Amino acid sequence: MILDRFVDTLLAEKGYSVHTCRAYRSDISGFIQFVTDNKSFDQNFDQNPNHNFNQGTDEVNRQESFLRQVTTLDKTAIRNYLAHLVKSGKTKRTIARKLSSLKAFFDYLVTSGQILVNPAEMIPFPKLEKPIPRFLSIDDVFYLLDSMKKETWLDKRNFAMFETFYSTGMRVSEMEGLNIENIDFKRQMIRVFGKGSKERVVPVGKRALAAIKEYRVLLKEKFIPVFVNKNFTRLSSRSIHRILDKVVKQCQLNVPVSPHTLRHSFATHMLDCGADLRGIQEILGHASLSTTQIYTHVSMDRLMQVYDKAHPRS
Repeated sequence: MILDRFVDTLLAEKGYSVHTCRAYRSDISGFIQFVTDNKSFDQNFDQNPNHNFNQGTDEVNRQESFLRQVTTLDKTAIRNYLAHLVKSGKTKRTIARKLSSLKAFFDYLVTSGQILVNPAEMIPFPKLEKPIPRFLSIDDVFYLLDSMKKETWLDKRNFAMFETFYSTGMRVSEMEGLNIENIDFKRQMIRVFGKGSKERVVPVGKRALAAIKEYRVLLKEKFIPVFVNKNFTRLSSRSIHRILDKVVKQCQLNVPVSPHTLRHSFATHMLDCGADLRGIQEILGHASLSTTQIYTHVSMDRLMQVYDKAHPRS
């Protein structure tokens, strides 16, 4: 099926993660359903009350029907779909993501010779207001880490993991995929494999490294994943989220915290303490400096608050 071949291309050529490919598949599948439902696909289906519904067969038929129609699709078809998303109550951010998926999918159809031009290419993305990232104060981070239990090997694992989050600004998916050979304890560096399998090297603090050593020495075997679960297999991103939720509740820290909050806190505190914006961009693995610049807004907001309170004629 065309959708399978497109997703295979994302995996093989783009190096996208399974989670990203799943999102692309969902987005394109929704568009295909919209197009085929607004044509003649369901007419015979609905008129036959004895039809035995088969989801797999239905999906194949939809994609085949879509390919028969694809050369007739133009900007209007794309705009109608986007209007449908707006009426369905989808946010601008969701619509922008789905449009991005469509642009990539139609690019693939052009490359594979299915169509001549990409009908979504010139359609602009909706303007998004960049939300100010949520972060913890330095005091809150210290309180969270210093309040954590360090009794069992699982406690020590949790402490090492969240100490490393704050020390490096890594994404939760990067922490999940971290292997012990990726850590250079002598040079205090970690080799990270980020989005699209892009590789970067980031510095890591002595406290985080010491915490990792203290946790790992309690393991009977030298497991390849740095952070393992109670069954000694790789700790998943979902489990990391769940563990942090539990730790935050135990510490009675009355603010919402996620692994990404620790990443935002790392970047904000680094910038506040004088770190270079491009240096932070490299550490975080941002493809564009504009993504990193969101943290300047955080720092400027704080600076203005200080100015308003301190300046006699503010």
